[in-house]
Amino acid sequence: MKPYLLGIDIGTSACKAAVFDQNGEVVASASEEYPVDYPRPGWAEQNPEDWWHAVCTAVRRMAAGGADLNEIGGIGIDGQSWSAIPVDESGTVLAKTPIWMDTRAQDICDAYNKKIGADRIFQTAGNSLQPSYTTAKILWYRREMPEVYRRTYKILQSNSYIAMKLTGNMTQDISQGYGLHCFDMRAGTWDEGLCEALDIPASLLPDIYPSHAIIGTVTGRASEESGLPAGIPVAAGGLDAACGTLGAGVVRPGETQEQGGQAGGMSICIDTYQADPRLILGYHVVPGRWLLQGGTTGGGGVMRWLEREFGAYEREEGRRCKKSSLELFNEAAEAVGPGSDGLVFLPYMSGERSPIWDPDAKGVFYGMDFGKTKGHLIRAAMEGVAYSLHHNLEIAREAGAEAAVLRAMGGSANSLLWTQIKSDITGKPIAVPSSDTATTLGAAILAGVGVGMYKSFEEAVGQTVKVKRRHEPNPAHREAYERNYRIYLELYEQLKGTMKKYSKR
Repeated sequence: MKPYLLGIDIGTSACKAAVFDQNGEVVASASEEYPVDYPRPGWAEQNPEDWWHAVCTAVRRMAAGGADLNEIGGIGIDGQSWSAIPVDESGTVLAKTPIWMDTRAQDICDAYNKKIGADRIFQTAGNSLQPSYTTAKILWYRREMPEVYRRTYKILQSNSYIAMKLTGNMTQDISQGYGLHCFDMRAGTWDEGLCEALDIPASLLPDIYPSHAIIGTVTGRASEESGLPAGIPVAAGGLDAACGTLGAGVVRPGETQEQGGQAGGMSICIDTYQADPRLILGYHVVPGRWLLQGGTTGGGGVMRWLEREFGAYEREEGRRCKKSSLELFNEAAEAVGPGSDGLVFLPYMSGERSPIWDPDAKGVFYGMDFGKTKGHLIRAAMEGVAYSLHHNLEIAREAGAEAAVLRAMGGSANSLLWTQIKSDITGKPIAVPSSDTATTLGAAILAGVGVGMYKSFEEAVGQTVKVKRRHEPNPAHREAYERNYRIYLELYEQLKGTMKKYSKR
């Protein structure tokens, strides 16, 4: 058996690709960025062809750096949630896809919740019908782009689109099924009755596969475009959060991943059906498991925005002292005490998902005065993202899913300060594996199990996932954070009417 596995991650801002050996060590890696378009308020969309171009570029860069692509024994792909990629029978993309933060279809959701009944939808799908999900985007195509809808042969997800480009086969993995409300969350199958009620023809939906199932091999055409040797087995893949959860070592009930990528949130592994309309329920990429998830639009993307708009000095100073601008941001935030001297941030930078499900929600800094510095803004932003995590964990506990230890992944886990803030605010210990590669490692593990490199997911995690450090909550910071958390909750309750009234969606 060939010794290497390739993991491909289709994220919001970039494609990351990494080649791993059997022990989870990175042999080669590369990333390639692509844009998000925001053509109108509430809209956020991408061109899937940009994703494929980024995959090909990243793979060729790894080969140019010395990676032996001939030694890859399997490919796994993960991708961002809730895409709705319309393709014709030849696999040609017919329109840009609205992505997970897009909320253009709120009125469509309102209409179908009333027509079918929100309870009926929830009882089958395990998730409330919201504009961020794939369902609403398909219905938006039907109403607003009838010619595209008429020509659509299948609707694909981000990872299944890349799988199609590699193998020529159109598939749907089980972990991404939660984006469609005609998906039976208990059975893991399409529900024909809800397909009909939602006006979504079952013919638009690809066959469902386990995430580790081998759905084809790299074709000659894909080999020419990407540089990958033809014939490599390709697994169906899965949701980025689910693959990241696997790559962080979460395979058993009660284990929990904390996500620190562009979006924030958490995923609690459960082995019984536990749905709550305030949260997100989906299948894990590990068979027989679900993930009860909380997802916020304001994760690491908040820091990316702050650095872009307010980090000119840090970028220049970083070049002089050979530090990254984000390292200097961390130093500025660390100089401010817990609670940011009363400055509170609502991280609703593109509406908000769970648990408030409000596409009109806006980002807010509260508590500004002449004594506040850039360091206060940075630390308050970190704390605001942590409050959203705490809010989701509280709702999960009410739903019957208690998290013990959080296993952090994503770029923000590299910040010792931010990770400690999350531990302090949630009151949970946080273990940090190799955070930068958790998602691509999870995708690679799917391929490894699929081709038989590992006998089980437990064996794979035991062999590949290694914890680098651990954070314990500091009780001395509890009072300041509890006070600000109460303000955080009250601010939204007081402002949500104003946010809705003046929304420009």
